[in-house]
Amino acid sequence: MSWSLVLWLAAGAYAFKFLGLVVIGSRRLPAALDRCLALVPAALLSALVVQGTLSTGQELVIDERLPGIAVAIVLAWRRAPFIVVVGAAALTTALLRQL
Repeated sequence: MSWSLVLWLAAGAYAFKFLGLVVIGSRRLPAALDRCLALVPAALLSALVVQGTLSTGQELVIDERLPGIAVAIVLAWRRAPFIVVVGAAALTTALLRQL
């Protein structure tokens, strides 16, 4: 990815934000749209984690990282502290790589 592409994408993102402020102004969004927009960051973060876990370059790879992510998901679902989630996921991945 080139720096010019990164700069163009950044400019486009800021243009969209500015356009939203101008078009919407001080009006409130509908409640359904507001609820959907609140879920966007979690969906994007999940997509980045899955992409980073299951791919290497342009290839789909299922290796030791997948059980580590599964452990992290279960511990996060059970509301374990963040350091426990990260540590258990890293430990699981490391142990499986040693086998």
